[in-house]
Amino acid sequence: MPDHDSPSHPPDSSVAGTESLPPGPAGVLPAGTPAPDRAWLDRVRERDPEALGLFYDRYLDLVFGLAWRLLGDRTLAEDAASEVFLKVHRAADRLDPARDPAPWLATITTNVCRDLWRSSQYRMSRRAADVHDPEADTLTSERERLVQEALESLPESLRTSIVLHDYQGLDHRQVADVLHIAHDAARKRYSRALAALEQLLRGRL
Repeated sequence: MPDHDSPSHPPDSSVAGTESLPPGPAGVLPAGTPAPDRAWLDRVRERDPEALGLFYDRYLDLVFGLAWRLLGDRTLAEDAASEVFLKVHRAADRLDPARDPAPWLATITTNVCRDLWRSSQYRMSRRAADVHDPEADTLTSERERLVQEALESLPESLRTSIVLHDYQGLDHRQVADVLHIAHDAARKRYSRALAALEQLLRGRL
């Protein structure tokens, strides 16, 4: 379990091209969401049941949205979200009440998704997704579907970079903390990821 060592920074939108991506599903806290109360986070650290329940309610959409983007499968994303909050319960004492929990949760979620990527369950779900699913087409727009398909085609490291920055709203320093890489490396990886995504989407949007 990663330690809570990601500082909170305002989102970094300095890299051109992010505005061309459509918004993702739930996964980013709405603008203007008040900062979490420190006394409440202290209760989460102590595993107070009521505080943990409120923590789940507040951050479920963020965790599920990140997992859905990374895994491309709703059922697996639900499984991942359940695993994330189980890990949160186990590691609640590592939560730093003085910091925004979102980067910590992004780290845990990314690690859970990495474990799933390596599992036979994920490989089986990807094979099943190759069969056309008419119901899925009714759940999302054509543009959104094309972007999600392109994201799923990217290597794990590039996909994660885009999802964390563009859909979760983390700046490059926070992404670097989540992925345990240098800040400059996070920026370069994001630029490569965006170029690869744009190449995949060229002529399709």
